[in-house]
Amino acid sequence: MQGINFIAIDFETATGKRASICEAGICVVRDGKIQETRSWLVRPHGNYYSYWNIRIHGIRPIDTMNASEFPEVWAKISGYLKTCPVLVAHNAAFDIGCIRHSLAFYEIAKPDVTYYCSLRAARRLYNFGCNSLDYLCDQFRIPYGQHHRAGDDAEMCARLFLREIEDAGLSELEEMTYCNGIL
Repeated sequence: MQGINFIAIDFETATGKRASICEAGICVVRDGKIQETRSWLVRPHGNYYSYWNIRIHGIRPIDTMNASEFPEVWAKISGYLKTCPVLVAHNAAFDIGCIRHSLAFYEIAKPDVTYYCSLRAARRLYNFGCNSLDYLCDQFRIPYGQHHRAGDDAEMCARLFLREIEDAGLSELEEMTYCNGIL
């Protein structure tokens, strides 16, 4: 998969608000191969959490009490985007929404970034009754760590998207016009 470069991304939020990111994860793919997976705990503004969100990902206020806020973590992610301004997310509407809302909340300029959605690709390519990230990874025997932890989910998304590119018989991301957008 020469020339297939992207950064799969995933966020966990502390509340129902998109700008309440409490964990960020990335998985860097270069020439169709996973190069690096990283995650950062993020202290959401006020360090407030919803009971329901804690139940999903298990991250608590005590875990992020001393973590960096979004601007510091975004600066690290932005360093990766300088060499590869392409993001992939499973249900990109959520993750790209988290980026947009957080950038607006912290008054950070929005970079020129293209994104792709592995969920939209799955709905187009496959005929499963369920298209959740963990379900699709189970169907394709894609290994994963702890679901709903940002680094693990980002890597699951990257592996799934690589499978989708292969199954679609594509050689360039630009051919996936049915699942992309601009940040």
